[in-house]
Amino acid sequence: MATSSDPGRRGPELEQGAAELADRVAAISVTHSGASNGVGNGAAARKAPVQPRPQLSGRKLSLQERGTYQSPSGGGGGAGGGHISGRVARPPTIESKRISISDSQDCMRLNQYKLQSEIGKGSYGVVKLAYNEDDDKYYAMKVVSKKKLMKQCGFPRRPPPRGPKAAQGEQPKVLGPLERVYQEIAILKKLDHLNIVKLVEVLDDPTEDNLHMVFELMQKGPVMEVPTDSPYTEEQTRLYFRDMVLGIEYLHYQKIIHRDIKPSNLLLGDDGHVKIADFGVSNQFEGNDALLSSTAGTPAFMAPETLSDVRKSFSGKALDVWAMGVTLYCFVFGKCPFIDEYILALHNKIRSKAVEFPETPTISEELKDLILKMLDKNPDTRITIPEIKLDPWVTQGGADPLPLEEEHCSAVEVTEEEVQNSVKCVPSLSTVILVKSMLRKRSFGNPFEYPSRREERSMSAPGNLLIHRDVRHEIRDTGRSFLSLSFCTLSDETQGYSRSF
Repeated sequence: MATSSDPGRRGPELEQGAAELADRVAAISVTHSGASNGVGNGAAARKAPVQPRPQLSGRKLSLQERGTYQSPSGGGGGAGGGHISGRVARPPTIESKRISISDSQDCMRLNQYKLQSEIGKGSYGVVKLAYNEDDDKYYAMKVVSKKKLMKQCGFPRRPPPRGPKAAQGEQPKVLGPLERVYQEIAILKKLDHLNIVKLVEVLDDPTEDNLHMVFELMQKGPVMEVPTDSPYTEEQTRLYFRDMVLGIEYLHYQKIIHRDIKPSNLLLGDDGHVKIADFGVSNQFEGNDALLSSTAGTPAFMAPETLSDVRKSFSGKALDVWAMGVTLYCFVFGKCPFIDEYILALHNKIRSKAVEFPETPTISEELKDLILKMLDKNPDTRITIPEIKLDPWVTQGGADPLPLEEEHCSAVEVTEEEVQNSVKCVPSLSTVILVKSMLRKRSFGNPFEYPSRREERSMSAPGNLLIHRDVRHEIRDTGRSFLSLSFCTLSDETQGYSRSF
Protein backbone atom coordinates (compact mmCIF):
# COMPACT_ATOMS: atom_id res chain seq x y z
CA MET A 1 0.00 0.00 0.00
CA ALA A 2 2.98 2.22 0.01
CA THR A 3 2.69 5.22 -2.22
CA SER A 4 4.99 6.07 -5.12
CA SER A 5 8.59 5.29 -4.36
CA ASP A 6 10.27 7.30 -7.09
CA PRO A 7 13.83 7.97 -5.89
CA GLY A 8 13.81 11.50 -7.21
CA ARG A 9 11.20 12.80 -4.73
CA ARG A 10 12.43 15.16 -2.05
CA GLY A 11 11.29 15.75 1.50
CA PRO A 12 9.44 19.03 0.80
CA GLU A 13 7.53 17.37 -2.03
CA LEU A 14 6.53 14.54 0.26
CA GLU A 15 5.25 17.00 2.87
CA GLN A 16 3.37 18.91 0.19
CA GLY A 17 1.76 15.68 -1.08
CA ALA A 18 0.67 14.73 2.43
CA ALA A 19 -0.77 18.18 2.99
CA GLU A 20 -2.67 18.00 -0.31
CA LEU A 21 -4.15 14.65 0.68
CA ALA A 22 -5.23 16.02 4.05
CA ASP A 23 -6.80 19.06 2.38
CA ARG A 24 -8.52 16.82 -0.13
CA VAL A 25 -10.04 14.67 2.61
CA ALA A 26 -11.08 17.79 4.50
CA ALA A 27 -12.70 19.32 1.43
CA ILE A 28 -14.58 16.14 0.60
CA SER A 29 -15.77 15.69 4.16
CA VAL A 30 -17.53 19.05 4.03
CA THR A 31 -20.02 17.52 1.63
CA HIS A 32 -20.94 14.89 4.18
CA SER A 33 -23.15 16.65 6.70
CA GLY A 34 -23.16 15.43 10.25
CA ALA A 35 -19.69 13.85 10.08
CA SER A 36 -18.54 13.57 13.65
CA ASN A 37 -15.46 11.38 13.74
CA GLY A 38 -12.28 10.34 11.93
CA VAL A 39 -11.24 12.54 9.08
CA GLY A 40 -14.84 13.56 8.60
CA ASN A 41 -14.20 16.53 10.88
CA GLY A 42 -12.25 18.17 8.09
CA ALA A 43 -9.87 21.02 8.89
CA ALA A 44 -10.98 21.16 12.49
CA ALA A 45 -9.72 17.64 13.05
CA ARG A 46 -6.37 18.51 11.52
CA LYS A 47 -5.98 21.55 13.75
CA ALA A 48 -6.77 19.64 16.94
CA PRO A 49 -3.83 19.60 19.34
CA VAL A 50 -1.80 16.39 19.39
CA GLN A 51 -2.31 14.50 22.63
CA PRO A 52 0.92 13.95 24.58
CA ARG A 53 2.24 10.42 24.48
CA PRO A 54 1.63 8.85 27.91
CA GLN A 55 4.49 7.56 30.00
CA LEU A 56 5.14 4.01 31.00
CA SER A 57 5.32 2.48 34.38
CA GLY A 58 8.33 0.32 35.07
CA ARG A 59 6.39 -2.69 36.30
CA LYS A 60 5.42 -5.68 34.22
CA LEU A 61 1.80 -5.66 33.10
CA SER A 62 -0.77 -8.25 34.02
CA LEU A 63 -2.56 -10.35 31.41
CA GLN A 64 -5.63 -8.13 31.71
CA GLU A 65 -3.60 -4.97 31.25
CA ARG A 66 -1.23 -6.34 28.63
CA GLY A 67 -1.31 -4.57 25.34
CA THR A 68 -1.34 -0.99 26.54
CA TYR A 69 2.34 -0.56 27.09
CA GLN A 70 4.19 2.64 27.74
CA SER A 71 7.74 3.70 28.31
CA PRO A 72 9.11 4.91 31.66
CA SER A 73 10.46 8.06 30.10
CA GLY A 74 7.95 10.01 28.06
CA GLY A 75 10.10 12.28 26.00
CA GLY A 76 6.76 13.74 24.91
CA GLY A 77 6.57 13.97 21.19
CA GLY A 78 10.28 13.47 20.75
CA ALA A 79 12.37 10.43 20.08
CA GLY A 80 11.86 9.10 23.55
CA GLY A 81 8.09 9.05 23.31
CA GLY A 82 6.34 6.00 24.70
CA HIS A 83 4.29 3.54 22.71
CA ILE A 84 0.69 2.62 23.07
CA SER A 85 -0.53 -0.67 21.64
CA GLY A 86 -4.17 -1.46 22.25
CA ARG A 87 -4.52 -5.22 22.51
CA VAL A 88 -8.24 -5.04 21.97
CA ALA A 89 -8.60 -7.43 19.06
CA ARG A 90 -9.51 -5.66 15.87
CA PRO A 91 -12.53 -6.88 13.90
CA PRO A 92 -11.73 -9.68 11.44
CA THR A 93 -11.04 -8.68 7.86
CA ILE A 94 -14.27 -8.60 5.86
CA GLU A 95 -14.39 -10.61 2.65
CA SER A 96 -16.93 -9.58 0.02
CA LYS A 97 -17.48 -11.92 -2.92
CA ARG A 98 -20.17 -9.81 -4.59
CA ILE A 99 -19.47 -6.27 -5.71
CA SER A 100 -21.96 -3.67 -6.89
CA ILE A 101 -20.37 -1.03 -9.12
CA SER A 102 -22.15 2.13 -10.20
CA ASP A 103 -21.16 5.55 -11.49
CA SER A 104 -22.45 8.80 -10.04
CA GLN A 105 -21.75 12.38 -11.03
CA ASP A 106 -18.74 12.91 -8.81
CA CYS A 107 -17.37 9.42 -8.14
CA MET A 108 -17.63 5.68 -8.62
CA ARG A 109 -19.47 3.61 -6.02
CA LEU A 110 -18.21 0.21 -4.96
CA ASN A 111 -20.61 -1.42 -2.52
CA GLN A 112 -20.70 1.02 0.43
CA TYR A 113 -17.56 2.86 -0.73
CA LYS A 114 -17.35 6.05 -2.76
CA LEU A 115 -14.09 6.07 -4.67
CA GLN A 116 -12.45 9.47 -4.93
CA SER A 117 -9.17 10.51 -6.58
CA GLU A 118 -5.96 8.51 -6.83
CA ILE A 119 -3.62 9.10 -3.90
CA GLY A 120 -0.71 6.83 -4.76
CA LYS A 121 0.63 3.69 -6.34
CA GLY A 122 1.58 0.43 -4.71
CA SER A 123 3.46 -2.69 -5.73
CA TYR A 124 0.55 -4.09 -7.71
CA GLY A 125 -1.85 -1.25 -8.49
CA VAL A 126 -3.18 2.20 -7.75
CA VAL A 127 -4.41 3.44 -4.38
CA LYS A 128 -7.58 5.53 -4.23
CA LEU A 129 -9.24 7.54 -1.51
CA ALA A 130 -12.47 5.75 -0.51
CA TYR A 131 -15.28 7.00 1.69
CA ASN A 132 -17.24 4.34 3.61
CA GLU A 133 -20.85 5.42 4.03
CA ASP A 134 -21.50 2.76 6.67
CA ASP A 135 -19.06 4.09 9.28
CA ASP A 136 -18.49 7.63 7.91
CA LYS A 137 -14.74 7.16 7.56
CA TYR A 138 -12.12 7.40 4.84
CA TYR A 139 -9.89 4.55 3.78
CA ALA A 140 -7.16 3.84 1.26
CA MET A 141 -8.30 1.32 -1.34
CA LYS A 142 -5.71 -0.53 -3.39
CA VAL A 143 -7.14 -1.54 -6.78
CA VAL A 144 -5.39 -4.45 -8.48
CA SER A 145 -6.08 -5.71 -12.01
CA LYS A 146 -5.93 -9.50 -12.00
CA LYS A 147 -5.60 -9.61 -15.80
CA LYS A 148 -2.51 -7.41 -15.75
CA LEU A 149 -0.98 -9.55 -13.03
CA MET A 150 -1.64 -12.69 -15.03
CA LYS A 151 0.10 -11.12 -18.02
CA GLN A 152 3.17 -10.51 -15.87
CA CYS A 153 3.49 -14.24 -15.25
CA GLY A 154 2.94 -15.16 -18.90
CA PHE A 155 6.66 -15.70 -19.53
CA PRO A 156 8.04 -19.27 -19.59
CA ARG A 157 8.83 -20.58 -16.15
CA ARG A 158 11.59 -22.85 -14.98
CA PRO A 159 10.37 -26.47 -15.09
CA PRO A 160 9.80 -28.14 -11.74
CA PRO A 161 12.78 -30.05 -10.30
CA ARG A 162 13.08 -33.79 -10.80
CA GLY A 163 15.03 -36.58 -9.19
CA PRO A 164 17.12 -36.02 -6.04
CA LYS A 165 16.80 -32.23 -6.15
CA ALA A 166 13.02 -32.48 -6.04
CA ALA A 167 13.22 -34.83 -3.06
CA GLN A 168 15.58 -32.50 -1.23
CA GLY A 169 13.33 -29.53 -1.87
CA GLU A 170 16.18 -27.36 -3.17
CA GLN A 171 13.96 -25.43 -5.57
CA PRO A 172 11.28 -23.43 -3.70
CA LYS A 173 7.94 -22.82 -5.31
CA VAL A 174 7.96 -19.66 -7.41
CA LEU A 175 4.88 -17.54 -6.76
CA GLY A 176 3.37 -15.51 -9.57
CA PRO A 177 2.32 -11.86 -9.13
CA LEU A 178 -1.33 -12.74 -8.46
CA GLU A 179 -0.31 -15.43 -5.99
CA ARG A 180 1.84 -12.85 -4.24
CA VAL A 181 -1.19 -10.60 -3.79
CA TYR A 182 -3.22 -13.37 -2.21
CA GLN A 183 -0.26 -14.21 0.01
CA GLU A 184 -0.10 -10.56 1.09
CA ILE A 185 -3.81 -10.69 1.95
CA ALA A 186 -3.35 -13.89 3.97
CA ILE A 187 -0.50 -12.31 5.93
CA LEU A 188 -2.26 -9.00 6.58
CA LYS A 189 -5.43 -10.76 7.80
CA LYS A 190 -3.33 -12.40 10.50
CA LEU A 191 -1.74 -9.24 11.92
CA ASP A 192 -2.99 -6.89 14.65
CA HIS A 193 -0.41 -4.44 15.97
CA LEU A 194 0.01 -0.71 16.47
CA ASN A 195 2.98 -0.59 14.08
CA ILE A 196 1.46 -2.70 11.28
CA VAL A 197 -0.95 -1.21 8.75
CA LYS A 198 -4.42 -2.77 9.05
CA LEU A 199 -6.28 -4.50 6.24
CA VAL A 200 -9.97 -3.69 6.78
CA GLU A 201 -11.76 -5.42 3.91
CA VAL A 202 -11.13 -7.44 0.76
CA LEU A 203 -13.53 -7.16 -2.17
CA ASP A 204 -12.86 -9.93 -4.68
CA ASP A 205 -15.69 -10.73 -7.05
CA PRO A 206 -14.77 -13.71 -9.27
CA THR A 207 -16.72 -12.13 -12.13
CA GLU A 208 -14.80 -8.83 -11.95
CA ASP A 209 -11.23 -8.09 -13.05
CA ASN A 210 -10.21 -5.82 -10.19
CA LEU A 211 -9.34 -6.99 -6.70
CA HIS A 212 -9.90 -4.34 -4.02
CA MET A 213 -8.01 -4.19 -0.71
CA VAL A 214 -9.25 -1.62 1.82
CA PHE A 215 -6.63 -0.31 4.28
CA GLU A 216 -6.77 2.19 7.10
CA LEU A 217 -5.96 5.63 5.70
CA MET A 218 -2.48 6.97 6.46
CA GLN A 219 -2.86 10.59 5.37
CA LYS A 220 0.77 11.51 5.97
CA GLY A 221 2.01 8.84 3.60
CA PRO A 222 5.53 7.34 3.69
CA VAL A 223 7.74 8.47 6.54
CA MET A 224 10.40 9.48 3.98
CA GLU A 225 11.20 9.28 0.28
CA VAL A 226 14.84 8.63 -0.59
CA PRO A 227 16.89 10.54 -1.57
CA THR A 228 15.95 13.74 0.25
CA ASP A 229 17.70 16.94 1.25
CA SER A 230 15.72 17.06 4.49
CA PRO A 231 16.73 14.09 6.66
CA TYR A 232 15.44 13.74 10.19
CA THR A 233 17.14 14.84 13.35
CA GLU A 234 18.66 12.14 15.50
CA GLU A 235 15.90 12.49 18.08
CA GLN A 236 13.12 12.16 15.49
CA THR A 237 14.96 9.25 13.91
CA ARG A 238 15.05 7.49 17.25
CA LEU A 239 11.25 7.76 17.62
CA TYR A 240 10.57 6.28 14.17
CA PHE A 241 13.25 3.63 14.55
CA ARG A 242 11.78 2.38 17.84
CA ASP A 243 8.39 1.97 16.14
CA MET A 244 10.04 0.04 13.32
CA VAL A 245 11.86 -2.25 15.77
CA LEU A 246 8.62 -3.12 17.58
CA GLY A 247 6.81 -3.76 14.30
CA ILE A 248 9.55 -6.07 13.02
CA GLU A 249 9.75 -7.88 16.35
CA TYR A 250 6.00 -8.51 16.13
CA LEU A 251 6.32 -9.84 12.57
CA HIS A 252 9.13 -12.19 13.57
CA TYR A 253 7.05 -13.30 16.55
CA GLN A 254 4.28 -14.21 14.11
CA LYS A 255 6.88 -16.06 11.98
CA ILE A 256 6.83 -13.56 9.12
CA ILE A 257 9.85 -12.09 7.31
CA HIS A 258 9.02 -8.78 5.63
CA ARG A 259 11.97 -8.77 3.13
CA ASP A 260 11.31 -5.24 1.83
CA ILE A 261 11.83 -2.83 4.72
CA LYS A 262 12.58 0.68 3.45
CA PRO A 263 11.36 4.21 4.22
CA SER A 264 8.68 4.20 1.51
CA ASN A 265 7.10 1.11 3.11
CA LEU A 266 6.89 2.79 6.51
CA LEU A 267 3.70 4.87 6.68
CA LEU A 268 3.21 7.68 9.17
CA GLY A 269 -0.05 7.80 11.11
CA ASP A 270 -1.82 10.82 12.53
CA ASP A 271 -0.67 9.77 16.00
CA GLY A 272 2.97 10.07 14.94
CA HIS A 273 3.55 6.32 14.92
CA VAL A 274 5.18 4.47 12.04
CA LYS A 275 3.31 1.52 10.54
CA ILE A 276 4.88 -1.14 8.35
CA ALA A 277 3.14 -1.76 5.01
CA ASP A 278 3.51 -3.67 1.72
CA PHE A 279 3.86 -7.40 2.38
CA GLY A 280 4.02 -8.34 -1.30
CA VAL A 281 7.33 -10.22 -1.01
CA SER A 282 7.04 -11.43 2.58
CA ASN A 283 7.66 -14.99 3.69
CA GLN A 284 6.12 -17.09 6.43
CA PHE A 285 8.30 -19.66 8.17
CA GLU A 286 8.26 -22.47 10.68
CA GLY A 287 10.65 -22.92 13.57
CA ASN A 288 12.99 -20.24 14.90
CA ASP A 289 13.99 -18.56 11.64
CA ALA A 290 13.44 -18.66 7.89
CA LEU A 291 16.19 -20.13 5.72
CA LEU A 292 15.73 -18.37 2.39
CA SER A 293 17.43 -19.09 -0.91
CA SER A 294 15.93 -16.52 -3.27
CA THR A 295 16.39 -12.77 -3.58
CA ALA A 296 13.56 -10.27 -3.21
CA GLY A 297 13.03 -6.65 -2.28
CA THR A 298 14.61 -3.37 -3.35
CA PRO A 299 18.22 -3.61 -4.68
CA ALA A 300 19.70 -0.83 -2.51
CA PHE A 301 18.30 -2.50 0.63
CA MET A 302 19.40 -6.06 -0.12
CA ALA A 303 21.77 -7.78 2.30
CA PRO A 304 25.21 -8.90 1.00
CA GLU A 305 24.56 -12.59 1.72
CA THR A 306 21.67 -12.58 -0.79
CA LEU A 307 24.13 -11.47 -3.50
CA SER A 308 26.75 -14.09 -2.70
CA ASP A 309 27.57 -16.96 -5.03
CA VAL A 310 28.74 -19.07 -2.10
CA ARG A 311 25.79 -19.05 0.28
CA LYS A 312 22.94 -21.34 -0.68
CA SER A 313 20.62 -20.17 2.10
CA PHE A 314 20.50 -17.28 4.55
CA SER A 315 18.65 -16.11 7.64
CA GLY A 316 15.41 -14.24 7.03
CA LYS A 317 15.62 -12.33 10.31
CA ALA A 318 19.13 -11.13 9.46
CA LEU A 319 17.83 -9.82 6.11
CA ASP A 320 15.26 -7.64 7.86
CA VAL A 321 17.90 -6.33 10.29
CA TRP A 322 20.16 -5.31 7.39
CA ALA A 323 17.31 -3.47 5.65
CA MET A 324 16.47 -1.75 8.94
CA GLY A 325 20.11 -0.61 9.15
CA VAL A 326 19.94 0.86 5.65
CA THR A 327 16.67 2.56 6.58
CA LEU A 328 18.20 3.98 9.76
CA TYR A 329 21.08 5.38 7.69
CA CYS A 330 18.52 6.97 5.31
CA PHE A 331 16.68 8.62 8.20
CA VAL A 332 19.71 10.63 9.33
CA PHE A 333 21.53 11.17 6.01
CA GLY A 334 18.68 11.22 3.46
CA LYS A 335 20.35 8.66 1.19
CA CYS A 336 21.35 5.00 1.09
CA PRO A 337 24.83 3.94 2.25
CA PHE A 338 25.50 2.13 -1.04
CA ILE A 339 24.52 3.88 -4.26
CA ASP A 340 25.27 3.19 -7.92
CA GLU A 341 23.30 3.58 -11.13
CA TYR A 342 24.47 0.18 -12.38
CA ILE A 343 22.97 -2.81 -10.59
CA LEU A 344 26.10 -4.98 -10.77
CA ALA A 345 28.25 -2.17 -9.39
CA LEU A 346 25.69 -1.64 -6.62
CA HIS A 347 25.85 -5.32 -5.71
CA ASN A 348 29.62 -5.18 -5.57
CA LYS A 349 29.52 -2.19 -3.20
CA ILE A 350 27.02 -3.91 -0.93
CA ARG A 351 29.21 -7.01 -0.77
CA SER A 352 32.61 -5.39 -0.26
CA LYS A 353 32.53 -1.64 0.39
CA ALA A 354 32.73 -0.40 3.99
CA VAL A 355 30.05 1.91 5.39
CA GLU A 356 31.06 5.58 5.19
CA PHE A 357 29.47 8.41 7.16
CA PRO A 358 29.15 11.91 5.61
CA GLU A 359 30.63 14.84 7.49
CA THR A 360 27.23 16.48 7.66
CA PRO A 361 24.94 16.10 9.38
CA THR A 362 26.86 15.11 12.49
CA ILE A 363 25.51 12.13 14.41
CA SER A 364 26.50 10.62 17.75
CA GLU A 365 29.06 7.84 18.09
CA GLU A 366 26.39 5.61 19.65
CA LEU A 367 24.26 5.88 16.52
CA LYS A 368 27.25 5.20 14.25
CA ASP A 369 28.06 2.13 16.30
CA LEU A 370 24.50 0.80 15.97
CA ILE A 371 24.43 1.37 12.20
CA LEU A 372 27.74 -0.49 11.80
CA LYS A 373 26.43 -3.42 13.85
CA MET A 374 23.28 -3.61 11.72
CA LEU A 375 25.24 -3.31 8.47
CA ASP A 376 27.64 -6.08 9.41
CA LYS A 377 28.27 -7.97 6.17
CA ASN A 378 28.49 -11.25 8.07
CA PRO A 379 24.92 -12.27 8.99
CA ASP A 380 26.25 -14.64 11.67
CA THR A 381 27.70 -11.76 13.69
CA ARG A 382 25.11 -9.13 12.75
CA ILE A 383 23.19 -7.63 15.66
CA THR A 384 19.76 -9.14 16.35
CA ILE A 385 16.42 -7.56 17.25
CA PRO A 386 16.66 -8.46 20.98
CA GLU A 387 20.14 -6.89 21.06
CA ILE A 388 18.93 -3.79 19.21
CA LYS A 389 16.24 -3.28 21.87
CA LEU A 390 18.99 -3.08 24.52
CA ASP A 391 21.29 -0.80 22.52
CA PRO A 392 22.37 2.38 24.43
CA TRP A 393 21.31 4.69 21.58
CA VAL A 394 17.86 3.10 21.33
CA THR A 395 17.22 3.13 25.09
CA GLN A 396 19.11 6.34 25.90
CA GLY A 397 21.53 4.45 28.05
CA GLY A 398 18.79 2.34 29.62
CA ALA A 399 16.66 5.32 30.71
CA ASP A 400 13.99 4.68 28.06
CA PRO A 401 13.69 0.90 27.54
CA LEU A 402 11.43 -0.67 24.95
CA PRO A 403 8.63 -2.98 26.12
CA LEU A 404 9.31 -6.67 26.42
CA GLU A 405 8.22 -8.97 23.64
CA GLU A 406 5.41 -10.47 25.69
CA GLU A 407 4.08 -6.97 26.46
CA HIS A 408 3.29 -6.08 22.88
CA CYS A 409 3.22 -9.41 21.02
CA SER A 410 0.55 -12.01 21.35
CA ALA A 411 -0.27 -15.12 19.38
CA VAL A 412 -2.98 -14.46 16.83
CA GLU A 413 -6.22 -16.28 17.61
CA VAL A 414 -8.54 -17.21 14.75
CA THR A 415 -12.18 -16.63 15.60
CA GLU A 416 -15.07 -18.72 14.32
CA GLU A 417 -16.25 -15.79 12.22
CA GLU A 418 -12.85 -15.54 10.53
CA VAL A 419 -12.94 -19.24 9.73
CA GLN A 420 -16.40 -18.90 8.18
CA ASN A 421 -15.20 -15.96 6.10
CA SER A 422 -12.04 -17.61 4.84
CA VAL A 423 -12.67 -21.39 4.68
CA LYS A 424 -14.98 -23.12 2.23
CA CYS A 425 -16.12 -26.63 3.17
CA VAL A 426 -15.57 -28.87 0.17
CA PRO A 427 -17.10 -32.35 0.40
CA SER A 428 -14.76 -35.32 0.54
CA LEU A 429 -14.36 -37.63 -2.44
CA SER A 430 -16.27 -40.41 -0.66
CA THR A 431 -19.23 -38.08 -0.13
CA VAL A 432 -19.25 -37.12 -3.81
CA ILE A 433 -19.25 -40.79 -4.85
CA LEU A 434 -22.00 -41.58 -2.35
CA VAL A 435 -24.41 -38.85 -3.43
CA LYS A 436 -23.83 -39.22 -7.17
CA SER A 437 -24.44 -42.96 -6.84
CA MET A 438 -27.67 -42.34 -4.95
CA LEU A 439 -28.83 -39.88 -7.60
CA ARG A 440 -27.94 -42.19 -10.44
CA LYS A 441 -29.81 -45.16 -8.90
CA ARG A 442 -32.60 -43.04 -7.45
CA SER A 443 -31.96 -44.84 -4.20
CA PHE A 444 -30.40 -44.09 -0.84
CA GLY A 445 -28.71 -47.50 -0.79
CA ASN A 446 -25.12 -47.82 0.30
CA PRO A 447 -22.84 -47.84 -2.81
CA PHE A 448 -19.91 -49.06 -0.70
CA GLU A 449 -21.49 -52.37 0.34
CA TYR A 450 -19.77 -55.65 -0.48
CA PRO A 451 -21.53 -58.00 -2.89
CA SER A 452 -22.10 -60.49 -0.08
CA ARG A 453 -24.19 -57.92 1.76
CA ARG A 454 -26.72 -57.86 -1.07
CA GLU A 455 -27.84 -61.34 -0.09
CA GLU A 456 -28.96 -60.04 3.28
CA ARG A 457 -31.98 -58.19 1.98
CA SER A 458 -35.30 -58.38 3.78
CA MET A 459 -38.13 -59.92 1.76
CA SER A 460 -40.59 -57.65 3.52
CA ALA A 461 -38.66 -54.51 2.61
CA PRO A 462 -37.20 -54.97 -0.89
CA GLY A 463 -34.69 -52.35 -1.93
CA ASN A 464 -33.71 -51.51 1.63
CA LEU A 465 -30.46 -52.70 3.15
CA LEU A 466 -30.45 -54.32 6.55
CA ILE A 467 -28.61 -51.40 8.09
CA HIS A 468 -29.54 -49.34 11.09
CA ARG A 469 -32.35 -46.87 10.54
CA ASP A 470 -30.31 -43.95 11.90
CA VAL A 471 -27.56 -44.74 9.40
CA ARG A 472 -30.00 -44.63 6.50
CA HIS A 473 -31.33 -41.31 7.73
CA GLU A 474 -27.79 -39.98 8.02
CA ILE A 475 -27.01 -40.99 4.43
CA ARG A 476 -30.26 -39.40 3.24
CA ASP A 477 -29.49 -36.16 5.11
CA THR A 478 -25.97 -36.16 3.71
CA GLY A 479 -27.33 -36.45 0.20
CA ARG A 480 -29.80 -33.64 0.67
CA SER A 481 -27.18 -31.42 2.26
CA PHE A 482 -24.85 -32.08 -0.63
CA LEU A 483 -27.53 -31.10 -3.12
CA SER A 484 -27.88 -27.76 -1.38
CA LEU A 485 -24.21 -26.86 -1.80
CA SER A 486 -24.10 -23.98 -4.23
CA PHE A 487 -20.58 -24.68 -5.42
CA CYS A 488 -21.31 -28.27 -6.59
CA THR A 489 -22.25 -28.44 -10.29
CA LEU A 490 -23.91 -31.68 -11.37
CA SER A 491 -24.65 -32.91 -14.87
CA ASP A 492 -28.02 -32.16 -16.46
CA GLU A 493 -29.11 -35.75 -16.03
CA THR A 494 -28.11 -35.77 -12.37
CA GLN A 495 -29.85 -32.48 -11.78
CA GLY A 496 -32.99 -34.01 -13.28
CA TYR A 497 -32.81 -36.89 -10.85
CA SER A 498 -32.35 -34.53 -7.95
CA ARG A 499 -35.75 -33.00 -8.58
CA SER A 500 -37.41 -36.26 -7.60
CA PHE A 501 -35.99 -35.94 -4.10
